[in-house]
Amino acid sequence: MQPIEPRHFSPGAGSSGDRVARCAARQTFLALRLTFLGALQGLPDGEWLMEQVRAAEEPVDLWLLRAPVFAALVGVDNERRGRRQSLRRGLDSLFPDLEPASNFLPF
Repeated sequence: MQPIEPRHFSPGAGSSGDRVARCAARQTFLALRLTFLGALQGLPDGEWLMEQVRAAEEPVDLWLLRAPVFAALVGVDNERRGRRQSLRRGLDSLFPDLEPASNFLPF
């Protein structure tokens, strides 16, 4: 009988650079999830959306929830406008290259 060789299911996962990158990505995801929850806090119909945000496990889950959250934040008051802006900044931190190219440049 031959001894069974151990299999390496995740080669290279032990390097410190990979670990640091994974930790940074996870922290960014958690910060975005908190941004979503903060934007939905106190909204009359926001409880179901908050449950969905809490259940999110990947950044793409939050990406798919962005439209219903923005729809829940429709309004002209300054508080909702601030929540929308905060949510856009949070999404931009995790998905930075999703803006279309423009001829306008920031100062």
